[in-house]
Amino acid sequence: MKKGKKIMTITIGLMAFVLSTIIFIQFKTISSTNIVELENMREDQLTQEIVTQKSQYEETRSKYEETLAKMKEYQESMSTEKEALDVLVQEVKETNDLLGKNDVVGQGIIVTLEDTRNARISAEDLLILINLLNSGGAEAISINGQRMVYDSYIVNIGNDFIRANGNIITSPYIVKAIGNPSYLESSIAQKNIGFVDEKLSEGKSIEVEQSKEITVEKYTGDLSFEYVKEAK
Repeated sequence: MKKGKKIMTITIGLMAFVLSTIIFIQFKTISSTNIVELENMREDQLTQEIVTQKSQYEETRSKYEETLAKMKEYQESMSTEKEALDVLVQEVKETNDLLGKNDVVGQGIIVTLEDTRNARISAEDLLILINLLNSGGAEAISINGQRMVYDSYIVNIGNDFIRANGNIITSPYIVKAIGNPSYLESSIAQKNIGFVDEKLSEGKSIEVEQSKEITVEKYTGDLSFEYVKEAK
């Protein structure tokens, strides 16, 4: 009985972690909104942006309510040790998906950026793109097979290479993002003022395509915390 209660406690703790992460992602999305771009939008573009942001908010709120309901259900229904263990196994898988420790598959978009004779893709370009995709509700992102997680970094190495997660990546840069394809594409392809048109105006090559099935590889690095400790 004590073991079953312990498993149930761990499960509820994992659920609370997932819930906190969903809330964090929502705040991150809101805080990443580019105010300057909003001010420069035409009325029809602004209307579409409001609709997109509202839909993303509703999806996040739905996930929040669903998580609360699941936590309550687990507390009420876990009557046996086996049942508790089954739930724990499932929650561990979902948590690893969220943290980037599993390969994941889903619909989304693929963005291909490539150096040209006149312009090179920079680490800053990739960072801006990642932030925009996160704002568009991306649930998983990778660049040339490197999974982007909470502590990922992208930096220029001289004038020739870019390093992501400690690994050297080169042009073409293939960015995969899983999420609502329309939201993701609209977050980077707003006409005249969006990321895509901006990079094209700089002489860089960029293509965007929607896909019904994208595989984003798992993160292979260490996700341990150096400074964070459990509060007593």
